[in-house]
Amino acid sequence: MNERPSFLLDGDEVPFEPGQTVMQAALAAGRYIPHLCYHPEFTPHGSCKLCTARINGRLMAACTTPAATATEVESETEELNDLRRTLVQMLFAEGNHFCPSCEKSGNCVLQALGYDLGVMTAGFRHFFPDRPVDASHPEILLDFNRCILCELCVRAAREVDGKHVFSLAGRGLGKHLIVNAESGRLADTDVKVTDKAVEVCPVGVILRKRVGFATPIGERRYDHSPISAQALEDAPRPLERHHD
Repeated sequence: MNERPSFLLDGDEVPFEPGQTVMQAALAAGRYIPHLCYHPEFTPHGSCKLCTARINGRLMAACTTPAATATEVESETEELNDLRRTLVQMLFAEGNHFCPSCEKSGNCVLQALGYDLGVMTAGFRHFFPDRPVDASHPEILLDFNRCILCELCVRAAREVDGKHVFSLAGRGLGKHLIVNAESGRLADTDVKVTDKAVEVCPVGVILRKRVGFATPIGERRYDHSPISAQALEDAPRPLERHHD
């Protein structure tokens, strides 16, 4: 009988399949590592740094680091969770996130991470940027004020929808999400309300019109259970191995 290889995560053995990352193996084994830009359907990106873990003594993104034997991973430590809280605070400060009045409240990954990590203070002075809202499309609204530059919509459009609707432009503090149309308007693209890119936004940037409060606040995804539990429910599970 061939046993699957494994690595240590916070002192416990986690089995993995060849080709899996530390994140994929951990979630499949029922072990949660906080993350924001990772999505099981897309190529790992490693941009948000929320999944940073100490891997064999070095700080590395769990979503892009291949799982390997003789590897020791530390994730659930106060040092790392403090860094994650700081990153979440920075994301809140950089954009305009008014949770009580946001259509995404209760379904928002950033908000849910804040609760799960125990973010209780602002931490930084808020930028309050003045970004546009694009309501040109008959079925989809874009509120760029809430963008956290995770690129999930960019990857979903490219890898699933086979389109090039969104891109990031600029550098540093000037980096921002754009619509790939000469006019810059969403209405002038081939995006459909059924596209994966419309579904996947973790915050309130890409919204379907006229359904914002169809599900009342208090009855939404993260109102029922924390994101750490929801992520484990959603994680792909390995197929059972049968041996003669």
